[in-house]
Amino acid sequence: MLPPVLQHMQSLGYAVFTGDYNLNLFGVRASTRTSDKYDDLIGCAYQVGGLWQVDYWPATTDPGAYYLATASEDFKVEGTAILVPDQYRGAYEIGLHGSTRYLALVQTGAPVKVYRDDNRDLVLDTNCSSEVVTGWFGINIHASSMQPYDEVKDKSNYSVGKWSGGCQVHATTAGFLEMMRLAQKQIEVTGYTTFSYTLLNQWS
Repeated sequence: MLPPVLQHMQSLGYAVFTGDYNLNLFGVRASTRTSDKYDDLIGCAYQVGGLWQVDYWPATTDPGAYYLATASEDFKVEGTAILVPDQYRGAYEIGLHGSTRYLALVQTGAPVKVYRDDNRDLVLDTNCSSEVVTGWFGINIHASSMQPYDEVKDKSNYSVGKWSGGCQVHATTAGFLEMMRLAQKQIEVTGYTTFSYTLLNQWS
């Protein structure tokens, strides 16, 4: 039987990937629209020996307060990017992220959809009246660390701050590193080098 999160994905018409280490990466955006908190989840559902495994890690799927307050003018765009819930097939590969150029999941394949929140308040505007644009915006899946592979122990963050201007960001280095281990395992076992990501709204 499919795990509940995959049953929910199927009910929305999204694809579910089967076979050992054929990863179903997903995010769950909390119904509480608090900015600057790691109150969401990033997860991965996959099979090992035909049996389902599901991992969940604390994360944010929203930008931090800094970028909401500045409307991401640092990036020379009109409004802060907030990823639209949807399934983004083959949108990610392992690649270099940030100024320290560490390996993360980077948006290199299919385009994604984002809301552009430009009113400079701390309310996350994710409704049908918000502007939605589609394209390649560097909405990566990464760590809240500049050197996650060099941390001597697990690092946890409690405030998003500048760690996300729209990216999907792990709160802990341990969660990020486990996701990357699984990504490498998918390539090793299946030969698939691209990754799909499904962002869900909290449903229960």
